[in-house]
Amino acid sequence: MDPLSVKIQDLEGVPGSVYFRYDEFGTGSHAAPHSHAWGHLNYAAHGMLQIDAEGQRLLSPPQYAIWIPPQVVHSCYVPHAVVYRSVYLAPELCADLPAELCTLKIRPIIKSILADFTERQVHVPEDAADLRLAQVLVDQLARSPVERCYLPFAHTPALAGVLTALMEDPGDRRSLADWAAQVHTTERTLARHCQRELGMSLGDWRQRLRFLRAIDALEAGRPVQEIAFDLGYGTASAFIAMFQRQAGSTPEQYRREAAG
Repeated sequence: MDPLSVKIQDLEGVPGSVYFRYDEFGTGSHAAPHSHAWGHLNYAAHGMLQIDAEGQRLLSPPQYAIWIPPQVVHSCYVPHAVVYRSVYLAPELCADLPAELCTLKIRPIIKSILADFTERQVHVPEDAADLRLAQVLVDQLARSPVERCYLPFAHTPALAGVLTALMEDPGDRRSLADWAAQVHTTERTLARHCQRELGMSLGDWRQRLRFLRAIDALEAGRPVQEIAFDLGYGTASAFIAMFQRQAGSTPEQYRREAAG
């Protein structure tokens, strides 16, 4: 068996309607296309997951998780080592959760419940207290903000060209007006494409791209100041502030947690 192949969770015969899984996967780990009869949440307590399904590629950086409804065929890839958490929900518990593959913003209460169950190695809640905690987690998931994708792409040729260029050079600091001129359209038209196809401004999309690239660079051990300049920040402090807003920790804190 491929040592980097992720074991597919077998839910046959699992008692109850909620199952928690905890794992650590090394760089390059992957799972072949598969599906489950249950819906499940995929969350990286540290690191980042990449899941492909239904023609989409979803990423789960810190503060986000990927929700996969029952019977959706998906595959998984781990670009860097991750601390993995997953919650499997029987179909009857999925009624109030999104019916489509999506990214969910994870609130602190969900993280705390997952951390508590992980520490105590609770896979199937059995006593009354754990069953209540599991129900709180399910209720909170149903209320979590939904995003189609953390880093969506575009279909309009003009905007797709801009996004492709930024992916090749996330440190490019050109303004929306500069990009509009580059692709022979107006600033207003390009901004409208961003809102309609991405659900956010070009500046917000670029910041998310930089954040994802920063995670890769930190995992590779690169110095914070070097990462900041490569990503187009004039100072390391500006980069650190962005990273802390996105991850809830500074770059060095994130790196220490990874080492731990």
